[in-house]
Amino acid sequence: MSSDITSELIPLNIALLTVSDSRGPDQDTSGQFLEDQILAAGHQLLARRLLPDDVYLVRALIAKWIADPAIHGIIITGGTGFNERDSTPEAVAPLLDKTIEGFGEEFRRLSASEIASSTIQSRAFGGLANHTVVFCLPGSTGACRTGWEHILKPQLDSRHTPCNFAALALRKPERAFDRLNDIIGQHASR
Repeated sequence: MSSDITSELIPLNIALLTVSDSRGPDQDTSGQFLEDQILAAGHQLLARRLLPDDVYLVRALIAKWIADPAIHGIIITGGTGFNERDSTPEAVAPLLDKTIEGFGEEFRRLSASEIASSTIQSRAFGGLANHTVVFCLPGSTGACRTGWEHILKPQLDSRHTPCNFAALALRKPERAFDRLNDIIGQHASR
């Protein structure tokens, strides 16, 4: 992992979602860990939410964040397992323009040293939608630590070479959100 320390960090605007049926704000250690790391890395936390594991609630919020020109990246923790209510992949995948196959592969490779073969039960994944990077991590704080420290922190750093996702996210078109508001406004007035 190399970084060009001569250039200056360009902070990204990040939105953070915890998906859980069993945790409230006081028990959201994974979300708190990620918030602390996002801020410590020099990025801005524009939004933080906690939602139950409901496909439509999650999809609606993520779609709104993807359309928002101010948000460069979205990190979601929780809902990536195989329990009957785990539905983050089903909620988010239809919104993606492109998937980042290597994110899930690398996450599972790294976590194998921590949780052995149980890593195959992780459906961690990433993608790109409207120049917004979206990363979905398991709900455990350990999994969030692995994903943040080894993948997300360097890939969201504009100084990371030879490539990073910050460069893609910083090209997000700002006019799309204005156009969406125009369309919604026209539809609402009918």
